[in-house]
Amino acid sequence: MTLPKLEIVNLRKLFGDESLVAVDGIDFAVEAGETVALLGPSGCGKSTTLNMIVGLEQPTSGDIRIDGRSVIGIPPGKRNVGLVFQDYAVFTHMTVFENLAFGLVIRGRPKAEIAKAVHEVAELLGMSNSLNLSASELGGSELQRVAIGRTLVTKPAILLLDEPLSNLEASARLAMRRELRRLQSEIGLTIIYVTHDQIEALSLADRIAVMNAGKLQQIERTSVICKKPDHVFVAGFMGSPPMNLLRGEIIGDGTSLGFRRDGLFIGLSSSEASVSDYVGRPIILGLRPESLTLAAAHDATISGKVAVVEPRGPEAVVTVESGAVSLKAVVPTVERPQVGADIGLLAAPSSFVFFSGETGRRLAS
Repeated sequence: MTLPKLEIVNLRKLFGDESLVAVDGIDFAVEAGETVALLGPSGCGKSTTLNMIVGLEQPTSGDIRIDGRSVIGIPPGKRNVGLVFQDYAVFTHMTVFENLAFGLVIRGRPKAEIAKAVHEVAELLGMSNSLNLSASELGGSELQRVAIGRTLVTKPAILLLDEPLSNLEASARLAMRRELRRLQSEIGLTIIYVTHDQIEALSLADRIAVMNAGKLQQIERTSVICKKPDHVFVAGFMGSPPMNLLRGEIIGDGTSLGFRRDGLFIGLSSSEASVSDYVGRPIILGLRPESLTLAAAHDATISGKVAVVEPRGPEAVVTVESGAVSLKAVVPTVERPQVGADIGLLAAPSSFVFFSGETGRRLAS
């Protein structure tokens, strides 16, 4: 059985007098060659987790294993882990070659070995013709490429990226995303990528780990996490716009079953196993905006009035108010209704996602 490249085991980090819990007992594993994005709001613990993996912070408890071996107590320079920050940390008084060589120079490697490694990485990054340039002559995306290259030269077992593209303009971010995907596929890097940008996480990662208040709420394949969030926080965080979340209750008389929220009622199949045991108990119904379609009010699952229409190129986000309930739907721009129009929304029962109103956890389908 092949060991994971990285294992995080019940990792905790407390600050100050141990009253501030930055990371609260998280567990996950990363396979060799896999890219995992740590995603969450500011202050959720993702950068602290990264700093513990590289060795800049010591965990309060728990373990960090690389290739099956604990690295707790091992200095950062001996963990064979590369870290790239968002601010590049490139030496502008040095040439590109000197920057790329820096990690090997301070390790005392022979000049011939350094030159060979630098030229290999420069070719990989498309910077072979820039080696003699001063770093001060480079633009933002080139500086970030140098920062990544300086780490790659040392052949790290794991590459850690902390918000690496946040300082770049939109076009440069797109170019660097393509570059990172290419590097990952060509040399099989194992990458832990910290970001608050969902688009980056969805476009770069094999799996996404969503954190909130120091806890790992869910880690799941990129293609699945938006459709099947395990926790109400993930449902309300992922997606643009995120999932509609309606807090209400399940009502039933033995022959019929439905969801009720204020004046809103949605009929459910009596065989809906995930909610049949929740009659009279608080529950949250999740409806993805992309799963809602426009319909005439009298034919719809939900009827209401259009409050806001937000065009977004080929699609539009429509906000429909039904009594005290406000729902967002994503529709083709050519089909968008006018503000103030009476409209209906159709929702297929197969798209319903239910969460416990007590724990916030998704109920089994």
